[in-house]
Amino acid sequence: MATPAPSLRLLLLVSLLAVAVALSHPAHEFCAVGGDAAGCGGGGDGTRILIKGGTVVNAHRAEEADVYIEDGVVVAVRPNIPVGPDNVRVIDATGKYVMPGGIDPHTHLEMEFMGTVTIDDFFSGHAAALAGGTTMHIDFVIPVNGNLTAGLESYKHKAAKAAMDYGFHMAITKWNDEVAREMEVMVKEHGINSFKFFMAYKGSLMVTDDLLLQGLQKCKSLGALAMVHAENGDAVAEGQQRMIDLGITGPEGHALSRPPILEGEATARAIRLAKFINTPLYVVHVMSIDAMDEIAMAKREGQIVIGEPVVSGLVLDDSWLWDPDFTIASKYVMSPPIREAGHGKALQAALSSGILQLVGTDHCTFNSTQKAFGSDDFRKIPNGVNGLEERMHIIWDSMVETGKISVTDYVRVTSTECAKIFNIFPRKGAILEGSDADIIILNPERSFVMGAHTHHSRSNTNVYEGRKGKGMVEITISRGRVVWEDGILNIAPGSGRYVMMPPFGYVFDGIEKSDAIYRASLRAPVQRGKAGA
Repeated sequence: MATPAPSLRLLLLVSLLAVAVALSHPAHEFCAVGGDAAGCGGGGDGTRILIKGGTVVNAHRAEEADVYIEDGVVVAVRPNIPVGPDNVRVIDATGKYVMPGGIDPHTHLEMEFMGTVTIDDFFSGHAAALAGGTTMHIDFVIPVNGNLTAGLESYKHKAAKAAMDYGFHMAITKWNDEVAREMEVMVKEHGINSFKFFMAYKGSLMVTDDLLLQGLQKCKSLGALAMVHAENGDAVAEGQQRMIDLGITGPEGHALSRPPILEGEATARAIRLAKFINTPLYVVHVMSIDAMDEIAMAKREGQIVIGEPVVSGLVLDDSWLWDPDFTIASKYVMSPPIREAGHGKALQAALSSGILQLVGTDHCTFNSTQKAFGSDDFRKIPNGVNGLEERMHIIWDSMVETGKISVTDYVRVTSTECAKIFNIFPRKGAILEGSDADIIILNPERSFVMGAHTHHSRSNTNVYEGRKGKGMVEITISRGRVVWEDGILNIAPGSGRYVMMPPFGYVFDGIEKSDAIYRASLRAPVQRGKAGA
């Protein structure tokens, strides 16, 4: 296992002293949207902060204003807020952007996968996220032998060390009446409003079309968003065997065995099945032009399809998989694969034009020792890359600094859209009166350099090693507490909170009306007399 970064090592010692206090407020305490500020969204510690002189950016506008925070909640956003009592901390944000903290819709912390466990847990992952300006994420619960309740209990235990707010999606890996019943319990009692179906990973997580159809129907009835990992798992298995037969056993075989056409086919199939059921669909980690084109076509036809690119797919290409050094090549193995040059630029254009709506990371980290499990067979390389700490900086540098998106669009794709899709806006994803005080202060003039020696992930590798850029998150505020400042983390395990996400978000608007129009269009059943009468 990699040694934690120096700043994190020092804080681990301090954090141990805070564990007893932190555990009195369990990380998996369920906080419903709209809950009281002190008990749920707020810090409850009386912290008062006044951010002065910055440009406050929301998805709908940017304005010169001050932000006053009390007990973990935004109390006021307006120009020239006077400095109050002595116990108010004043932060000068002159020349900087004051924005909602990032929300990562796609992570895998402490996930059992491919014979091992992802190296980042709910503490190291949160340390990385907060250092990079992300203040909430939504992780995927994997059922235990198909059992959703057992899976949730396992992840609640893992999340006991959480250091920031988080939510859960739930994967569906098999189907029966009990799973259908558990889905209802997850939505109504545990605040899970999204379910993921893997169309890949044959023999483990993959679902068949009949299961997917039943799952889509159940999601629709519950007001929960159906999500898909879109690759043709049967064809991928065939492609993998083809590579092995050709003697291609290295990391390059991973990309060659699951080409873009298989991602496009599965995306198209999932979209059409969702249209047949008439329910919204969320396509995770869109990595290719093929998949993006299918989403664009569906949106042009009025279908509700959400496309989520991830940072690695936007800015990397697959040339690294051909590196002669296995340690370097293997760290880029993820699924769907990072594509050849050209796909990333097309995905960036789709993000800037609104075809794709928000950016995740699919943060699923393994160290070099774990990646070496597949040194003789690419099929055994654990799939996954980092990104929780890097996402906000890379999107700013690659999209805002280059003029591809505005600062308001930056907030939209990194925070607000996620909050809206998963029905937690404006508590999250905004700097408005009453919103949780999850805020970052970004200096557009500061530069950064990324790498494994400075990141807070426990992995000893980084797919963005040596990447330089402009735009640095200098301060991160989580529920009213300054947790990242001057390169120092101030966090404790157990201080994070679980955020319940209600069903029937905005993506379900109009579904009932379109169902009624469909039924009216059938002109059936036709009333006929008996044959031969």
